[in-house]
Amino acid sequence: MATKRKPRLAVWKFASCDGCQLSLLDCEDELLAVTGQVEIAYFLEASRAVLEGPYDVSLVEGSITTPGDAERIREIREASKFLVAIGACATAGGIQALRNFADVREFTAAVYAHPEYIDTLKRSSPIAEHVFVDFELRGCPINKYQLVEVISAYLHGRKPNIPTYSVCMECKLRGAPCVMVAAGIACLGPVTQAGCQALCPAYGRGCFGCYGPMETPNTAALTAWWRDQLGMAPAAIQRALRTYNAGSEAFRKESEAYEHAHD
Repeated sequence: MATKRKPRLAVWKFASCDGCQLSLLDCEDELLAVTGQVEIAYFLEASRAVLEGPYDVSLVEGSITTPGDAERIREIREASKFLVAIGACATAGGIQALRNFADVREFTAAVYAHPEYIDTLKRSSPIAEHVFVDFELRGCPINKYQLVEVISAYLHGRKPNIPTYSVCMECKLRGAPCVMVAAGIACLGPVTQAGCQALCPAYGRGCFGCYGPMETPNTAALTAWWRDQLGMAPAAIQRALRTYNAGSEAFRKESEAYEHAHD
């Protein structure tokens, strides 16, 4: 009797810092349970072993920044039954999407002695702008327990159970006081998706928006509160929106509303 083949898992990297892949390696005991159910077919961060596709689940870290990236992600999509974009770079373009608000040629000219050798796209874009993505797992970096949940869900043919409410809910769950109301500190928590267990607000700091926009973000109302109640300058509001998820639609559009307000 033939042995049933284990599902094949592949992990791919594009423009990123590798932090989300390290989150997978940091799963430790949970990772051992996962590897017992799947065959790691491609994961250069962890192994030199390379198996050809097709792959049952592909995890993709990083944004698309070069013509070669755009071609390669299409090949990965064709070889993958399920494709999951993991992390802020893969879901929103990452911190490198700050280039999208300026002329990338000016950056390459300032950094490289021979910018003519650099073959790059004008924008840093998320995976979903190039291929169909079955699921986007937010975070910078991602929550390792959420990652295990996503992998487990696809292995068992169900939808991942990942919360889409805001960080404010996590503050309530752990009993953390609102830093905006109690301390007058600007916080992206009301418009940011949960996943970090309100790490920064629990220690008296405003949320930096690492997990990107929540399901129904009212960014205009939040920035108006910052401006009118906290006295934040337009430039400060724009900087707060332009971090790890600057390229996400909700944060991008709201930051552009303050583009010339401080000129």
